[in-house]
Amino acid sequence: MNENTYQADVVIVGGGIAGIVTALELLDHNRKVIILDRDRPENFGGLAKESFGGIFIVNSPQQRLMGIKDSPQLALRDWLSYGELDCDGGLPRQWAEEYVNRCRADVYRWLSKRSVRFFPVVHWAERGLFRPGNSVPRFHMVWGTGHGLIEALVHHLRQHRNSANAQLYFGHRVTDIKVSGGVVTGVSGINENTGGPFTASGEAVVVATGGICGSIERIKNNWYEPWGKPPEIILNGSHHFATGELHDAVARLDGNLTHLEKQWHYAAGIPHPSPKRPNHGLSIVPPRSALWVDCHGQRIGPVPLVYGYDTRYMVERVCKLDEQYSWQIMNWKIAVKELAVSGAEFNDDIREKRPIGFLRAILISNPQLVRHLMEHSADVVVADSLDELVERMNALNGADVVERQVLRETVARYDDNIRRGKKFHNDEQIRRIAHLRQYRGDRVRVCKFQPIDDPNARPLIAIREFIVARKSLGGIQTDLKCRVLKPDQTTIPGLYAVGEAAGFGGGGVHGLRALEGTFLGTCILTGRIAGQAIATG
Repeated sequence: MNENTYQADVVIVGGGIAGIVTALELLDHNRKVIILDRDRPENFGGLAKESFGGIFIVNSPQQRLMGIKDSPQLALRDWLSYGELDCDGGLPRQWAEEYVNRCRADVYRWLSKRSVRFFPVVHWAERGLFRPGNSVPRFHMVWGTGHGLIEALVHHLRQHRNSANAQLYFGHRVTDIKVSGGVVTGVSGINENTGGPFTASGEAVVVATGGICGSIERIKNNWYEPWGKPPEIILNGSHHFATGELHDAVARLDGNLTHLEKQWHYAAGIPHPSPKRPNHGLSIVPPRSALWVDCHGQRIGPVPLVYGYDTRYMVERVCKLDEQYSWQIMNWKIAVKELAVSGAEFNDDIREKRPIGFLRAILISNPQLVRHLMEHSADVVVADSLDELVERMNALNGADVVERQVLRETVARYDDNIRRGKKFHNDEQIRRIAHLRQYRGDRVRVCKFQPIDDPNARPLIAIREFIVARKSLGGIQTDLKCRVLKPDQTTIPGLYAVGEAAGFGGGGVHGLRALEGTFLGTCILTGRIAGQAIATG
């Protein structure tokens, strides 16, 4: 069987955002590049193309216009606190310092020069619960979602003055990294379009293949032990080709893999109504006014789960439940105001850049999304009374697991607290709703103290939710030039790693938690740094 052979200055393995940015940087420096991607051409851009498109920026023009006072010093303090990196003086901390100091110039301005635009309102994610998180809003949403972000970058790749220096090959699965005389010289693998082998040679190889969370088996094998046993059901919200195959290839060269047990998942996942890959999961953006309960109908605690404060805590609490899944209880009024789905697919007004439709959904409601989930998702249960809701929840479970009286008391206790009036609100979730409504970026999407069992807000809605896998926070250890390191901290000549493959920088720049928006941002920064390092020697 004939073998395809390709040649360029640099071989980039992976066509996600980190790989695309690396290629753009190399083209800017007049280098010839090959991008090898296992997916189809229409999926060029990887998981970033499916994302919501939020990027963590420090001291942006949008922040200043909103009167938000931010600085790299404050951002670094928040980052180290939230990721519990305070005592880690190694590469993760150094990469965090690089990002907070460079993100405005090397991410925000760089994207702005490439036709990427941001919303004027900055969103406030991961405020922190038991540890300080984002002291101020930093989540900058791309107008067009991650889909528009990737479209803009791909457009500039194809229209680049040196576009003739870029070769793109899809359906190519890289399985091995080639070494000669101790120096990486290329890669080999299978052309899945033809079934034949191929090799690609260059002066450097950049691993940009994402993390390990496309493999549920790898997630479970690297599970964070303090969370207990991994759930039996984990939905896949990662890229289906992010299976860690190139991590194994790097390890065979004695490359150092670090912090693989540090993973970023979401607690409110449902099976995709129209799955595009095996075990495909959607991440629900949990309504702040919904009650989060266990399989019996008991509110999860001791601190109630409220989205926007500590995603890791929510995942941990669900993982430690006996059944390791949960329910959210709400009504129609809460759902149309607050319910959302993360990513580009179900945010079509933003994705297609329709400002009138977007403003209508924000200021009024989004009944189309709620109806779509009610009609197409088996895990969304609807009823006109609590008794009927319990019956349908148990019918979905196939057993009488939800206890009627328990759920009744859970809802009544919460509703009674709301109805006593503001002066007597004494519930942690209600206090956080009041806190959220102080910031205008949240106020338009959070109900004003809405009871659950309200006859004027029916039907009642329950959503059964599972853990949905997303990002691996650990990965291939790299130095500050994205060069792959061995356990003894020497480099592997000619080998680089960027984006999620590199733990978003240094093998684990986030530590235990991410401040959100930092995934896309670090993919861009590491791609730029790798390209510059290779081009300048």
